[in-house]
Amino acid sequence: MSTFRSAILLAFSLTARIAYAENNASVRIPASFSPTVPGLNRVQYELGPQLSPAARIYLPGNAFYGEATTRWNSAMHPDFAAVVVPINNEDVATAVRYANQHSVPFLTVNRGLGSSTDLNTLRHGISIYLHNLDSITVASDGQSAILGGGVSADQLIKTLAAKGKVAATTAVTCVGVVGSGLGGGMGMYQGLYGLVADNFLETTIVTADGSIVTANERQNADLFWAMRGAGHNFGIVTSYVYKIYDNIPTWYVASYQYTHDKIDAVFIELDKLNNGGKQPKELTVYTVFASNPSISNEPVIILSIWYAGPSSSALRYTQPFLNLGPALLTNQTVPYANLADAVGIGIQGPFCQSGMSHASFPVGVQKLNTIHQVYDLYTDLITKRPEFQGSFVQIEGYPMQGVQAVGGANTAYAHRGDNLLVSLFHAGDAPGRPLNTYVNYAYGDETLEQVYGYEEWRIHKLKTLKKQWDPHGRFNYFHPIL
Repeated sequence: MSTFRSAILLAFSLTARIAYAENNASVRIPASFSPTVPGLNRVQYELGPQLSPAARIYLPGNAFYGEATTRWNSAMHPDFAAVVVPINNEDVATAVRYANQHSVPFLTVNRGLGSSTDLNTLRHGISIYLHNLDSITVASDGQSAILGGGVSADQLIKTLAAKGKVAATTAVTCVGVVGSGLGGGMGMYQGLYGLVADNFLETTIVTADGSIVTANERQNADLFWAMRGAGHNFGIVTSYVYKIYDNIPTWYVASYQYTHDKIDAVFIELDKLNNGGKQPKELTVYTVFASNPSISNEPVIILSIWYAGPSSSALRYTQPFLNLGPALLTNQTVPYANLADAVGIGIQGPFCQSGMSHASFPVGVQKLNTIHQVYDLYTDLITKRPEFQGSFVQIEGYPMQGVQAVGGANTAYAHRGDNLLVSLFHAGDAPGRPLNTYVNYAYGDETLEQVYGYEEWRIHKLKTLKKQWDPHGRFNYFHPIL
């Protein structure tokens, strides 16, 4: 796949991929796997007594089954014969061993936001729903916390805020913390503290054979390496020790909307601000192309700036965008615990609502140098295809200092050199630079190298570890390595 595609190829790719997502056109089942699902009542009668008394099994027709199987992206929908709700890691291990005994596929579910065509390959399986593994215990020294595998970003942020603490999480707070970290985990604190994956100190993992193991820098170190960037392939994290930090009291947030004639001026200032990946470590910038008929018949440019500190400190970064004369401006100062809700990406915000068809096509870049082509293609698409009026192009500009302070070989996450994350289109970058795709946003048709890195040693190590820890491909439903 080339780094830059023409407008025609981009349009074809987008249309074809969304049609695939909407129709669930094809599935890929491992050739060596032949599911023989036990009768539904047998799952309850055979597995139920092996679980803790407070654990639950839900079958189709139960109201909670529907809630637990509704996903953020309805176009990527694994098929579950039963939902197991464990209350501890032994329950998780028991469910895995039961599924193995009956050759039934299984998938770990936390918040159900994972979106990959690989999810559609799971048929007649068991969902291991981690919702109840949501404990948060802060260490006495205030430097770390023990978290359950089902903790969401929203839960962690608000629990820590009450103790004057914060942690690295995704910007969107309905996401499970550990699930994002298995694929890297980008967020607004990464300039200071790195990716979510960089903040794992230790993980308790249920492996493919139903064993429970501990992985950290000293014990099962290679597995710990793999879990931080390619972890969906290797096991179920039931609990983990996580770094936490002192809270920054206030965040300044501002949103600017510009008409299309300001696109050059906006991106000139954005390029200055990004400074080759050296934007201030306290500063996160989102840029979106979207429809807003109240401002213009053409798509508008929406610029959001989130700054860890007071408005007076942010002014030097926001003033150039004020000088451009936005058509609409909003701003406020909020505590970090309220930030996601304030900007519409909290658990009640529109982005977090489940049960709709979504499709995301991301690429990590160092410099966006084809912005007009992207804007024109997007405009042409939503004009000719009104059903895509709700689509948008999103450019995520996170600070990189904390991410790049971690050596590229230290974890399985491969894309520490990417300064921007562009979603929806494969946009232009430096000529000849290979295409990178963020694991957690990947659509499912990317190559192994695009998702997990181009270094031969890295791919070889991942494949070797996959054969060691998951030789039968039990964790092959989210960008599988083999």
